[in-house]
Amino acid sequence: MVEQSSSIKSLFLEGPAGRLEALLNAGAENATHAAVVCHPHPLFGGTLHNKVVFHTMKALNSFGFPVLRFNFRGAGLSQGEHDHGGGEVEDVRTALDWMDAEFHRPLVFAGFSFGAAVGLRASYADERVKALIGVGTPVVPVAADSEAPRIYTFDFLRDCVKPKLFVSGARDQFGPRAKLEALVASLPEPKKLVLIEGADHFFEGRLRELREAIEGWVRDALSRQLRAEQE
Repeated sequence: MVEQSSSIKSLFLEGPAGRLEALLNAGAENATHAAVVCHPHPLFGGTLHNKVVFHTMKALNSFGFPVLRFNFRGAGLSQGEHDHGGGEVEDVRTALDWMDAEFHRPLVFAGFSFGAAVGLRASYADERVKALIGVGTPVVPVAADSEAPRIYTFDFLRDCVKPKLFVSGARDQFGPRAKLEALVASLPEPKKLVLIEGADHFFEGRLRELREAIEGWVRDALSRQLRAEQE
């Protein structure tokens, strides 16, 4: 783990529905990876400033990775309108493209709740993305997106052999334990499910445990991946 940079850059990405508001936390010059973190449902107030998104960013930035957070279309200062997950997949691709062009590093994707649902869909088959993190992965549609239940299914991951981490609260109302365990059991290795006891969907009072889970997995999974690539 390296000392985190305090440098934060505010910028706009040119997305398919207009400009996307973003924040970039600087990384180390010798960073092995760069990362994108996506926020929860914008119709329920989700933005790049969400606490879970912030702590996920801090966990990844602690390894020296530059980390980009951005607001989906229609959230914060981002242009466009909410698209129930369809257009938001393209917003994630815009962010991945920008990070690849800016840093030329292997990418890590992480998303919280709605951000996990759409971001995993955008990044699972992207060869630039080497690891996937779903935080509070929603397997039960929320009322606002009842017209888009497809977004909350993850069959596309069943052939994904990238390292995959799922971290959820054991009392997550949008990710019931049995459904999450069944989802992860259906996926190929490498994979890991961490259920934080006592935590709800928003990890209230359990953000430290969330960060520790991400940091421990990144340290283990990405070091193994780098060793394998060097052999």
